[in-house]
Amino acid sequence: MLLAVVSWLCTSLLVSVRGAKLPETEVKIEVLHRPFLCHRKSKYGDILLVHHEGYFQNGTLFHSSYTEGDKQAVWFTLGIREVIKGWDKGLQDMCSGEKRRLTVPPALAYGKEGRGKIPPESTLTFVIEVMEIRNGPRSHESFQEMDLNDDWKLSKQEVKEYLRKEFERHGYPPNDTHHESMVEDIFVKEDENKDGFISSREFTYKHDEL
Repeated sequence: MLLAVVSWLCTSLLVSVRGAKLPETEVKIEVLHRPFLCHRKSKYGDILLVHHEGYFQNGTLFHSSYTEGDKQAVWFTLGIREVIKGWDKGLQDMCSGEKRRLTVPPALAYGKEGRGKIPPESTLTFVIEVMEIRNGPRSHESFQEMDLNDDWKLSKQEVKEYLRKEFERHGYPPNDTHHESMVEDIFVKEDENKDGFISSREFTYKHDEL
């Protein structure tokens, strides 16, 4: 089972070009509609239900969940590469009922290879409406799998080791720099009492229900 901690990947990598460091290509985000009341915002690890339309740069529609297939909105977990990187980046901090236009560069879409009707090196535009947001599946079982020394708290090294194993299990090469950056971000968000560990309560308290 793909455990939700992988969905914490939320930091942008820096790449080195001739000794200089440049930020990774970003997604252009335009908010088309945001509801007046917003009870929660999406974050990595949440499960989103979305309707979407995809367009080429010339404005041609290449896909619509409103009219194609079973015409149903689709569920996915944000941040674990179930969708293209541009969606993982561009659908954070959204409200249920919010609609955005994402302009996604090739590096965060289908890259040099393309896919199906998507040509290589395509910049794509998506209009995406979030219909529903649910908590992702964090469980005591996944906590125990990460807690290598059974002390009921997670150290940074334990989280880093878990991320490394999960990346390898799903076919992604390990990247220590990326993992360390991810771990730091995880602890900023999850270590509520700032004691340097993530307790079982901190890990599961807000996430027991889907």
